[in-house]
Amino acid sequence: MVTRRRKRISERPTGKEAVTVNHFRPHPWHGLDVGPDPPEVLNAYIEITPFDLMKYEVDKVSGYLRVDRPQRSSAQHPTLYGFVPRTYCGERVRKLAPGTRRGDGDPLDICVLSERAITRNEIIVRGRVIGGLQMIDGGEADDKIISVLENDYVWGGARNVSDVPPVFVERLQHYFLTYKLVPGQRPKARIASVYGRVHALKVVRAAMADYEESFAI
Repeated sequence: MVTRRRKRISERPTGKEAVTVNHFRPHPWHGLDVGPDPPEVLNAYIEITPFDLMKYEVDKVSGYLRVDRPQRSSAQHPTLYGFVPRTYCGERVRKLAPGTRRGDGDPLDICVLSERAITRNEIIVRGRVIGGLQMIDGGEADDKIISVLENDYVWGGARNVSDVPPVFVERLQHYFLTYKLVPGQRPKARIASVYGRVHALKVVRAAMADYEESFAI
């Protein structure tokens, strides 16, 4: 269970308007909103950019970004990569992935396509859901939602995974199938399917419901 502290906020005048200010930094998993229009438009907390050769991951206790490990191979992530706040891959997510034993127990992963290069992590971007990868890692449901940067001048009009060139999806599949690969060892991860927007929205809803059940206070 996660206990959320009450946020101290104040109304500070700025000319004719007032702005609400948080006095404390929210935990990116539990303190940020899931998005402005879920399950279609989500907030994505970015842990890794296409320029990173380290595997960064949010620390679940402090909420700060930490180094998980160096990337074992030369593979670099094809897109921005992070997670959706206030989601959890539990039993509902597992039921949408046949053949899995459980959800991976993490927030829902999300990839965000952007035409312009974004080199910074530990930022929040808005992603419009267009599809996903049904990834199974060691028997656990580890879905990767595919989205496009909201209002992106090139990809912002995409509404389904079929609206982007197949090579982008191929790159994502190749990355997730190989970034943990150790020569001489059998791979533990596989991608059971690539799905479109309709199923992706079901996965997002399931992850939101899993979170509410697991962390409700």
